[in-house]
Amino acid sequence: MEVQENIINRVAESGLISFDLAELYPAGERIFYDIKENLFHGLMLREKDFREFIKEHNWESYSGKHIAIGCSADAIVPTWAYMLLANKMAPFAETVVFGDLEVLETILFDRKLNQLDFEKYRDQRIVIKGCGEIHIPNSAYIELTAKLTKIAKSIMYGEPCSTVPIFKRK
Repeated sequence: MEVQENIINRVAESGLISFDLAELYPAGERIFYDIKENLFHGLMLREKDFREFIKEHNWESYSGKHIAIGCSADAIVPTWAYMLLANKMAPFAETVVFGDLEVLETILFDRKLNQLDFEKYRDQRIVIKGCGEIHIPNSAYIELTAKLTKIAKSIMYGEPCSTVPIFKRK
């Protein structure tokens, strides 16, 4: 005698919408351009030398890449130096920002989130997926939560089978 059991997927029946920030991850190599390499004795920027570097450097090597420009040395770098770098990289790079790689990721995710139509999440129960293989900056989770809090019925974090409640509209 065979016993047939119907397996019920309660997660699928729950009406939860899973939001995976990793799906917004912009493709492309990330690079931190450290202007420290252009400093004289690691202390100061000499305009004449820097302008020569700007003229001679292969800017096409930044094609299609996401670039963060900053300085890891404890040095005073004039704003115009960063502007010159941005000017030369912009025609080739996908993205050019000031800051470190974490700032770059924050800006990339902010841009993606600002392009989304959040109306489809109105009055919905949302699970923001966590713990993936792609590094998602905390800033992206915060920005997403702030946007969803205005329209969603509820927000949870984790996986549909194991969530942490974040928000529930009363």
